[in-house]
Amino acid sequence: MASLEDEIQKVGGPLQLLQSGRSGAYQFPVKPEFTNWRDEQESWRRSAALMDLSLHMNDLTVKGPDTYRLLADLGANSFRGFGPMKAKQLIAVGHDGNMIGDAILFCLAENHVRIVGRPPVSNWVQFNAETGDYDVELSRDERSVQNPNGAREFYRLQLQGPNATKIFEKVNGGPLPEIKFFHMGTFRIGEYQTTALNHRMSGFPGLEFFGPYADYEGIVATLMEAGKEFGITRIGGRAYASVAGESGWIANTVPAIYSSDEMKPFREWLPAKSFEANLALGGSFVSDTIEDYYVTPWDLGYTHITKFDHEFVGREALERRAGEKHRVKAWITWNRDDVASVFASMYNEGDKRFKYIEMPAAFYTASGWDRIEKDGRLVGISMLPNYSSNVRGWISLGMIDEDEHHFGDEVELVWGEPNGGSDNPAVERHTQTKIRATIIPRPFSEVTEGSGNRS
Repeated sequence: MASLEDEIQKVGGPLQLLQSGRSGAYQFPVKPEFTNWRDEQESWRRSAALMDLSLHMNDLTVKGPDTYRLLADLGANSFRGFGPMKAKQLIAVGHDGNMIGDAILFCLAENHVRIVGRPPVSNWVQFNAETGDYDVELSRDERSVQNPNGAREFYRLQLQGPNATKIFEKVNGGPLPEIKFFHMGTFRIGEYQTTALNHRMSGFPGLEFFGPYADYEGIVATLMEAGKEFGITRIGGRAYASVAGESGWIANTVPAIYSSDEMKPFREWLPAKSFEANLALGGSFVSDTIEDYYVTPWDLGYTHITKFDHEFVGREALERRAGEKHRVKAWITWNRDDVASVFASMYNEGDKRFKYIEMPAAFYTASGWDRIEKDGRLVGISMLPNYSSNVRGWISLGMIDEDEHHFGDEVELVWGEPNGGSDNPAVERHTQTKIRATIIPRPFSEVTEGSGNRS
């Protein structure tokens, strides 16, 4: 069977592979809109938003006496106190200290953990479990685009917003049990029992909850009926794709696996049909070196959960790089007149138009990298551009050099690809342009910092 390494060698390098645009944008297999994406966006801030996480993420279950040891060997965060009915955001880095990815660990019972998120982390865990000396059992429940069975083992839903607690209490028949941050608890949704995680995906009050997929239709129907008086709104795929930009989770990173000798066995293990072999890369930032697309925990704002209280893959590299200058997670807001000029350019003939801006989430690749410049100098990368109906404007979430990160400073976003666009079939012929922008704090200062959306 062909591997990721085979594909890299066949096309002449990892950048040639990723820039070919194989996969397009990351897929959210949910109805695009239940009402309209503008009202759906506003519901998680004004009333209650019901989000469907059941289909687009990969699940890997790990059981056995070495479960915690395996995860601690691969996780840059502490596992002290971890156990049943607790959750953790697993931060996985390679031998060079660059991010492979992150995912959420749900500890369902002693030595029984379910890893949920984008595929790179679960693939990395499975590879190490199979090639290392670990007494564990693994089972996979693939995301729907790679799942021949269609249905999932668990439904996974999220109810967020200022009215979420009122709806939960109504369907539970009384107050909910206290569920601490990143802990789990059980309660009822009508006739169904569910298990909930407190992690505030959209940044507003609410819970993520899951249970047997056979309960899915009944759970949704019960919540929608009970939530009518509280303004409950189902969230479609278009609005869901934009929530990460508001909540502060940089989802679309490039896993740091494509170039180092240490990662070659992993590349040879990954099949040619894997997520990593079909990841699409695009944007106005263009480099001849794949390493320039790797990111660190500092870039993503994960240093507060990165702990050196245990040995793990990449620890030495992270400790060595701790004193370096880093990028920091940052938001920018786009100049409205410059955005309007991009849309107005759709009337221009030929390639004189600017790159199309999809609304509300301007994604055309699975990993978009756009230049943020100041006085013509590269100072950062915009990765998640979206229109937010909650702020009535365009914002980007990305990374900016720590010495250049000053609230209120003006920068420029380079929009569109150089030389009229790439060979990616998702890219039309266009002219590159610049959009003025301003560095801002997170869009909603009153929002509690959480783990963010998990796309």
